[in-house]
Amino acid sequence: MLNEEQREYIEKAQTILVIQAENPDGDSLGSALALEEIFGAMGKQVSLHCPVQIPTYLRHISGWDRVTPDFLNNADMAIIVDTLSKILLSKTLDNPIARSFLESKPVVVLDHHVSVEPDLPFNAHYITSQTAVATGELIYDIASEESWPVNVQAASHLFISIQADSLGLTTAATTAESFAACAELVRLGAVPADIEAARRELMKKSPEILRYKGQLIERIEYFNDGRTALINIPFDEIHEYSNQYNPTMLVLDEMRLVIGVDVAIGVKTYPDGKLTGKLRSNIPVSHFAAKYFGGDGHPFASGFRIYESYDEFLPELVQCMEKVYAEYDSEHPREETTTQSDKNDGFKSFRIKEGS
Repeated sequence: MLNEEQREYIEKAQTILVIQAENPDGDSLGSALALEEIFGAMGKQVSLHCPVQIPTYLRHISGWDRVTPDFLNNADMAIIVDTLSKILLSKTLDNPIARSFLESKPVVVLDHHVSVEPDLPFNAHYITSQTAVATGELIYDIASEESWPVNVQAASHLFISIQADSLGLTTAATTAESFAACAELVRLGAVPADIEAARRELMKKSPEILRYKGQLIERIEYFNDGRTALINIPFDEIHEYSNQYNPTMLVLDEMRLVIGVDVAIGVKTYPDGKLTGKLRSNIPVSHFAAKYFGGDGHPFASGFRIYESYDEFLPELVQCMEKVYAEYDSEHPREETTTQSDKNDGFKSFRIKEGS
């Protein structure tokens, strides 16, 4: 996977800066922390950078507090994890010190988003995978091939990374190799029960947050004949509740599980005119919708960031989703069927025609 030049950069580097994008998730954080452990065991000094604060929902992952928004430009090289898109690194690239560093030092990019066209505005060595369900799986494959040391903590972080982007090894992109990687990481010391216990402890909600979740559920809107579920989080609520829990993640999965919903979308609005969106879907179209607004991600989970008013954005979104559904339906024709339960509950069910 590594060519000779990339291998030489890493072998010679004594100090390495690992960079996440400004939409950190379980995969990017797990990957960054795993590299910190792996390279640390090789005698290298590793710094971790993310231009935004690590979200509260990820803070069950040991070591999250070592990630800093400060850009330390005294490293020998940089490794960017889980993105190859400039829009997701814009905060870092807007920093003249960071931009100068990235334009003058060796940069290796590790990512599994092969549907994204690399557009970083500096020379970089891209290492991607057509099959890995997460960047953590790609790092595991490289570590195995290069005989990099994977200690207990690194194994735990890689396990978290793979589990995060595969939604617990359940997405369509999960392969037998993903399961095999997780099995080997458990042999190396990752303890799934302990990882899940830490996550559940962090996920406990205060009565205030539970009440707020109820308010969000009441505000969910449905578009495109009920196929799109949408929640808007204004900035005052982001400010009030984000330290306790990410408002979007409070309801996104429940939205996706509503009968008839194909795509659930949470949109946050900020005072500077920025909108950020998270998408979760039951059909593999999230990345198409996100790309329309300059973002990207996975077929079942993706995101975007734009600068325009919510009132301008909403009709664009509805129109975009209409096109996305039309294209998907043309490739996956559905046949309407009626069952006894349909007669009882008033809902129509659909099945994909055989052979489509």
